Amino acid sequence: MAKNVIIDSLLEPLDGTKTAKVDINAGTGNLTIDPLTGDAQVLASGTLQYFEDQGLPTRTLDSSNGQTTLTLRRKDTGRSWFRLPWEACLGELEWQIHLNPRVSSDIVAHSDGGNVKLELGGIAATHVAADTGGGNLDVVLPDTVANLNATASTGAGNVTIEIGSGTTGNNTVDASSGAGNVVVRVPRGIAARVHARTGLGKTIVDSRFSKIDSNTYQSPDYDGAANKVVITAHSGAGNVSIDTK
Repeated sequence: MAKNVIIDSLLEPLDGTKTAKVDINAGTGNLTIDPLTGDAQVLASGTLQYFEDQGLPTRTLDSSNGQTTLTLRRKDTGRSWFRLPWEACLGELEWQIHLNPRVSSDIVAHSDGGNVKLELGGIAATHVAADTGGGNLDVVLPDTVANLNATASTGAGNVTIEIGSGTTGNNTVDASSGAGNVVVRVPRGIAARVHARTGLGKTIVDSRFSKIDSNTYQSPDYDGAANKVVITAHSGAGNVSIDTK
């Protein structure tokens, strides 16, 4: 029997927010987060699909002294949450979230098995954590950011992370997959130390990084660089690639 899909519209006011923690759990659905366009005075907008028999997604918004926490959750239907990773890589519902790019945000994005796509190039994110039980992860990190900590992990899908060209300070990026390919793209002007390993696939590291031990690579300017990133990339069965863009 077909299930009716309903769309819930998201529109959360800015109300003087300067910093935000955004915590989104899309259940088994696909999740996309990108910048809000235009000059609307809102913290976040978007659309959240849900099944008619499931009820509205839950949301909370807590604000104090310019700091806001926005939490979005898909309701549990009472069915078993467990799926094998290869059964969960196509989410049946779509969540699309647009965040105010002028607000400094701590972003947590989760799906039990759908694909997660973060287009954060124009967003002032300070911390990014994305994971999915079995889908693909595509993450474009902020163009201009300092001292960023970013993690992206999936049970079985592919992971692609692109580091912003304006990245400054000391930054960490951690990308992992249980079975898929992992790709991290590093701007040419940013020094990096790379810890890359795979169980069954190949490790492919750009030639500008010199191998310093069995799983570690480093750019020649890393030790003295003011702007640098430590990258940890791992796959259980897929290829791990570190590219220069």
